[in-house]
Amino acid sequence: MLVVTSENISGYKITEVKGLVQGASIKSRTVFGNMFGNLKAMFGGNQDGYIKLVIQTRDEAIQSMIQEAQNLNANAITMMRFDSNEFDSGQGQSMSEVVAYGTAVVAEKI
Repeated sequence: MLVVTSENISGYKITEVKGLVQGASIKSRTVFGNMFGNLKAMFGGNQDGYIKLVIQTRDEAIQSMIQEAQNLNANAITMMRFDSNEFDSGQGQSMSEVVAYGTAVVAEKI
């Protein structure tokens, strides 16, 4: 599956627009992960645990979006974008949400 952030795909002609596709993923760190992350934040430095969490969440959202496009018999996604948010679950647990979305299309090589 070809996924691009542009409207057009160089070397391809878009022959059919299938429509909007999206994928979402929500993850949280463990209580201990949050505790150690907060301690590390107090002293500065790279937040490796949070970086890993964001990358995993983004990858899952992309894969979910690709699956939706495949279900529409698309072979590419154009105008792909991310939206992300962090929120509290209401029980003191921080959650990271990522939504990947774009336009599913059929593209033929020129």
